[in-house]
Amino acid sequence: MTFTRRSLALALAATSFAGGATAQTALSAADQALVDRAIAYLEGLNEARGRFIQTDARGRATTGQLFMKRPGKARFAYDAPSGLLVVSDGGVVSVQDKRLKTFDAYPLGATPLSLFLAKSIRLDKGVRVTRVQRLQNGFSVTARDGKKETAGEITLSFTDAPLALAGWTVTDAQGRPTRVQLQGLERASGLDKSLFVLKDPRPKNPGRGKV
Repeated sequence: MTFTRRSLALALAATSFAGGATAQTALSAADQALVDRAIAYLEGLNEARGRFIQTDARGRATTGQLFMKRPGKARFAYDAPSGLLVVSDGGVVSVQDKRLKTFDAYPLGATPLSLFLAKSIRLDKGVRVTRVQRLQNGFSVTARDGKKETAGEITLSFTDAPLALAGWTVTDAQGRPTRVQLQGLERASGLDKSLFVLKDPRPKNPGRGKV
């Protein structure tokens, strides 16, 4: 998997965003209040849909449609001619590339998606908040997964009025950022379960398992 061709897959699935198992960064009362607002908002966002714009480290942008259903489920469908489809079924994040005819799968817990798709969002245990930044129209929260050993981080961005998830940026171990901006994210209900199912389309080897 190359960063340039499949950067959304890296941003959502293949990139570990961890740091060493270090203590939680001390936050001011004001910063902690923003973190608490972010957690309350994310935990209340049960189902949602919208559009996304993903920009890789070289500045190349692609677009697509997002569906999410907490806990654990999400679907990122790239617009043509990309051919990428990323689906989390609650336990596994699957990445299908129709153009390259590849299919990969990763545990949800090993991906940045787990930070805001978890049933109970915790930014105090196992996750180290390294920075809270006030922006012109909102704020951002940067975190690392303190349980892992590889470098990288995720920054969640929020608008302030109204409070909403605006997107995120994943920075990998080499310092390469992949940014996902959300557009028109709105609450939804009754999303079809099939949106969050992605099976490996490749034909199985008929001789597999035989002696």
